[in-house]
Amino acid sequence: MIAPVGKPPVTIRDMSHDDLSMVSDIERRSYEFPWSHGVFRDCLLAGYNNIVLLRGDVVAGYGVLSVAAGEAHILNICVDPAYRSHGYGESLLDEMLFRARAATVRQVFLEVRPSNEPALGLYRKKGFHKVAERPAYYQAHDGREDAAVLSKKLVTD
Repeated sequence: MIAPVGKPPVTIRDMSHDDLSMVSDIERRSYEFPWSHGVFRDCLLAGYNNIVLLRGDVVAGYGVLSVAAGEAHILNICVDPAYRSHGYGESLLDEMLFRARAATVRQVFLEVRPSNEPALGLYRKKGFHKVAERPAYYQAHDGREDAAVLSKKLVTD
């Protein structure tokens, strides 16, 4: 009898310089206008909360969170296209919210393309709501695309 093969364990840990090539590769395969390797390196050097989600020993997703003055900003969250629809984006978001709470952050912000329905659905599920719009924020093939600015309060006044 052959034993069934289980899914590799999923863990989230701090991103390291050794992860940058995998993270940059996922970014390039996920976005038409990706962040560069240098941007991720700079986020590490700046001391942001940079995390990776590992499926076994393979980087399957990542997130970048900036924390300052009682606020946090989710700068990037992405799951490798090969590993989407498994709840990994939600796991990354939960970890970033956990880290924001641990840093006594009162409110978290992020920008998202209004055309990114899967991301919008996840953010709504987690209690984010639209607070503003940034006109012409994102590059697009036919010019620029606006960004929806979403927010979630972690501490009530």
